[in-house]
Formats: sequence, structure tokens, C-alpha cells
Amino acid sequence: MTMPPLTEGTRPSSAPTSRRGPARRRGTSLAHGRRREAIALVIPSLLPILVLSVAPLVMGVALAFTGARLVRRPDFAFVGLDNFGQLAGNSLFWDSLRIGMIWTVGVTLLQLAAAMGLALLLNSGLRLEGLTRVLALIPWAMPPVVVAIMWQMIYSANGGPLNAFLGGVGLPDDINWLGNFSTALPAVIVVGVWVGMPQTTVTLLAGLQQIPAELSEAAAVDGAGVWRRFTAVTWPSLRPIVTSITSLNFIWNFNSFSLVYVLTEGGPGGKTMVPVLFVYLEAFKNREIGSAAAMGLVLVIVIVFLLAVYLRSQFRGDRVERGR
Repeated sequence: MTMPPLTEGTRPSSAPTSRRGPARRRGTSLAHGRRREAIALVIPSLLPILVLSVAPLVMGVALAFTGARLVRRPDFAFVGLDNFGQLAGNSLFWDSLRIGMIWTVGVTLLQLAAAMGLALLLNSGLRLEGLTRVLALIPWAMPPVVVAIMWQMIYSANGGPLNAFLGGVGLPDDINWLGNFSTALPAVIVVGVWVGMPQTTVTLLAGLQQIPAELSEAAAVDGAGVWRRFTAVTWPSLRPIVTSITSLNFIWNFNSFSLVYVLTEGGPGGKTMVPVLFVYLEAFKNREIGSAAAMGLVLVIVIVFLLAVYLRSQFRGDRVERGR
């Protein structure tokens, strides 16, 4: 049986090609339409970010290379790297950076340890769990200024509750917690831990509740103790959450200002002078806007570098564990 010859209108390749072309064009136009729609939805939220975040950052970087002062008619003369040259020899600034790192690392690690213990306690199904959660969230709900004033009263050397308690158990009851060189920074760190612990606790508790209970039960059946179950089951599951919340806490604690300012204003003798407070005083007390902008730029570089090192180490550890 012979097949009829294919004519121009009956070629197999012509019909599919004619149908595929319009479909492809319709898909391309639909993708472009969705992209334009997404851009239109993002722009209203992107504009405030550009105006309130990116623009001040660019202005701050530009001011770091000027000799601007906070006066009636500021002079924005370009001075090049003069501000950074003066900053290199400013021992007070580098001392504040050292104090800031002690404050940041101390508060961040103690927040993580305390929040982990509280989250494990709340996840264990203890009685009055709802009331405990509410009480744990109280520090988070209070404004930092109110927290600082409250702790000033607690630390008061003249009849403060802390000294009264110490006197009641036979210990010295006249300690000036915020005015003593050796106790001021630890006292402020305690307040920072108390304020930031609730947010970390809520985050860790959410992570704990996502871990299947069968994993811990299986480990317990195999004879694993409490600590072994934590290190083998709980911690590997929480590690990504711990990395994220620790990074955020590090940034927030490093940039802490209002709490330290109200508690001590950087005293006594600069023992609690964190970098952000030092920059604030340089800008609005000494009126050296250009110098303060240079300090702020240095702080941004320092914190980005430290976070990059921390995150690199965490991700490297995760890759090593996945490779086992």
C-alpha cells in the first residue's frame, strides 16, 4: 500500500510549529506580566527601606570623609582620610570597642544559655506552663527606658532591693553596683540578658516543638541519658535556629544604646562606654559629625567581619556533620 504524497499543508512539522509559537509567546507575556505585578507589589515596601535605611547609610559614608560639625552652618568640606587617621590614634574609641565586645559576647552567650534552659523547661510540660510563658515575656514587653529605670532602683546603693536582700543574708549591703569600677559592667550585662532572653526563649521553644517526640523516645529506649539525648537529638535539630538567633542577638546587642545610656551614661570612668554610646556623644556632645560618621563606618565593618567569621564556622560545622 502506497502512502499519498505529503503536500505543503499536510507536513507533520508545520502544524505543531504553528501551535507552539503562540503558546510560547503567551507564556512569555504571562511571565512578564507576573514580573511587573511582583515589582508593583514590592515597590511600596521598598521605597521606605531606600529612604529610611539605604539613604542614611550612603549619607553616613559620605560624611565620614568630611569635617562636618553640628553647628548652625555646617561645613561639609572634604577632608579625605583625616577622620580615620585621627581615629587610629583615639585610644578612647578603641577602648570603647573592647568594652562593647565584652558586653556583646557576654550578653549574647548568657542570653542563649538562659533561654535554652527556660525553653527546655517550658517544653517539658511543667505545671502552670501558660503563666510561666506570660511571666517570661514581661521583659520583652517593657520599653528599654522603663527597664533601665527599674533596674536603677534595684541596684540602688541606698535601700535598693538587691542590697536589702544581701543585708538580710549577712552580706555587705552598701555596694554601689552601677558606680563601682568592678561591678558596673557585669551589672549592666545582667540587665541586657534579662531584657533579651524572652525573644530568644520564644524562638528556641518554637524550634523544640518542631522536633518529633519519637526521636527522643527512641534514644531513651536505646539507653541514652538526658544529656546524650540533648546532644544527639535536640541540639542538631536546633542548630540552624541557634545560628540565626545568635547572629541577630549579636547585632542587636552590639547596637544597644538606650539601656546603657539610661543606666550609666557610659560611667563610671568609661567602664560601660559601649561603641554606639561613644559615637552618640562624639556626634551630639562634641558636635563632630564627620568624626562620628567615620567611627560608625568602622563599627559596621567590624561587626560584618565578625558575623562573617561566625557564620562561616557554623556552616562549615554543618557541612562536616552532614558529611559523616
